[in-house]
Amino acid sequence: MSQEMVDPKKIRLFREPAWTLRLTILADRSYIKVQVVRAAPLSHPHRFICFLDGEGEEIGMVRDLTDLDAASQKVLREELDRRYMTAMVQRIYSLRNELGAAYFDVQTDRGRREFVVQNVDEGVRRLGEHRLLLVDVDGNRFEIPELNALDERSVKLLGQVIW
Repeated sequence: MSQEMVDPKKIRLFREPAWTLRLTILADRSYIKVQVVRAAPLSHPHRFICFLDGEGEEIGMVRDLTDLDAASQKVLREELDRRYMTAMVQRIYSLRNELGAAYFDVQTDRGRREFVVQNVDEGVRRLGEHRLLLVDVDGNRFEIPELNALDERSVKLLGQVIW
């Protein structure tokens, strides 16, 4: 695999029919059926994005997806959301702790969800000072990308169970 960092200003990413991706680098290289993966999905979800060809071989990597043009960035964000399927928690309606299990009722970017984190010590991971990842009993992931963006009531509910 190449490990080549690609200049984001030279990349264009397009959605093809049947939801496949096309990647062009400069005007001379073009790849179809491109896959995108996060090299550091938990610590840097918007950085170090790898592009793989249809055979799974690395084409290259960009340091930060926000350096891409707006259209390519939109396609890339959609594809990463589809690939990793992590729901973003926007509000916590209720949260209770029973015998070490945390029962959540939350609003996410994908609708209202109820789930159980069996062992809070293992199922709640700090990904930074203000970022949490919740892993439920079925292995589904729910992210709180910015604790300070939650409403005051949601933060208080978290504080009663998590901290």
